[in-house]
Amino acid sequence: RFYDEAYLMCSDDEEEPTSSNQEQSSLPPPKFYDSIHASYITSLAAKHDAPTSYEGAVTEHLRMSGVYWSVTALSILRPLSEVNAVMRLPEIVEWVFKCYITESGMCGFGGNVGHDAHLLYTLSAIQILAVADRLDDDRLNKGKVAGFVSSLQQPDGSFSGDIWGEVDTRFSYCALSCLSLLGFLDLETHTNDLDGSSRTSTVTTCTSKYIDVPKAAEYIAQCQNFDGGFGCVPGAESHAGQIFCCVGALAIAHSLHHLNADLLSWWLCERQCDGGGLNGRPEKQSDVCYSWWILSSLCILGRVNTISTRKLEGFILKCQDDEEGGIADRPDNMADVFHTFFGISGLSLLGYFDRVQAQNNTSNEGSGNDEFSSRIYRKIDPLYALPTDVVQKLNLGGQVVKSNDANDVISADDRLKQYSKLPPNNKSSLFF
Repeated sequence: RFYDEAYLMCSDDEEEPTSSNQEQSSLPPPKFYDSIHASYITSLAAKHDAPTSYEGAVTEHLRMSGVYWSVTALSILRPLSEVNAVMRLPEIVEWVFKCYITESGMCGFGGNVGHDAHLLYTLSAIQILAVADRLDDDRLNKGKVAGFVSSLQQPDGSFSGDIWGEVDTRFSYCALSCLSLLGFLDLETHTNDLDGSSRTSTVTTCTSKYIDVPKAAEYIAQCQNFDGGFGCVPGAESHAGQIFCCVGALAIAHSLHHLNADLLSWWLCERQCDGGGLNGRPEKQSDVCYSWWILSSLCILGRVNTISTRKLEGFILKCQDDEEGGIADRPDNMADVFHTFFGISGLSLLGYFDRVQAQNNTSNEGSGNDEFSSRIYRKIDPLYALPTDVVQKLNLGGQVVKSNDANDVISADDRLKQYSKLPPNNKSSLFF
């Protein structure tokens, strides 16, 4: 459920378990089919652009996000030079600017050529430009895009997605992420006295000349429910997709102190099902896309090891199509680019690619993944859903909770090194 209506592709209706499903869950996970997935991703444009393509017709309105998923998925598996060549990134950039809308002195992006500007697709467009290293394109008026984002903030701090007024916490994430990528979030450091004593504390706050960041954070905090989760508006049902948007937005805004982190972490880890996958709400089936929504949130909270990471890894691998490529929502279902991106991103967050690559490099016999030994995989950033090297090059800021688990697979690498850290047991920061 990422930035737009694509969660329509993720039905989590209940179905009775079958004997074949139960037998499959007991089998060891397959290898990762790197080359097949790369071919699948690069073939999507021709398939969806075909005049007779059903998939192309029903996803026309969200094509911008589809391009973002494709480009970023391949960017995890391949270096930028190769992505440039096989995806023809310059042509994609030209298409992105065909979706650029300029009205009333403000600029945004639509989901496709001729569509109205919307926050969801404005973020996807900016993310594509970031991956392509084209945020400095002369056609992109960053100030006017920021003005478009600013025009959508409501008096209570929330954001609507476009001029028609729908409010959703997804849009809060999109707004803050957009402004950060464009360089319009600023940090201010304040020193406060502690209880009138000689001791002081340093507090970092996030501000912007375009939006009221504290009010945006306060609105998101109002959407946290009694169970610890977040909904799309205050009082709405907790959902894992909304939780990522709220946790990610607060992390970008340096406002994680608003969270009840322990309660939220319990809700998130309880989403793991018997087969190892994660679901988005209680009593629903597991779905590969929640490998991103939940895992990235736990990463930001420093609680990744509250779930069985190896079981989740196995579930994702079993959802691969080993013939046509791509990853589906569940084993034996049809693959799509949405779940392919989030499946690959989930494996990246789990450290799967680095681990298998290291095993192959030290094993005489290999482990069936010999193509890994010659690959250099890029990591995904849990706040911005972009390759880590892109985030670090842009010097994007954010806040995470420092893990107190020495075996945390995320803290063990450098993907979070540029973010400020909250201590894991700082109750004044993490609890109401």
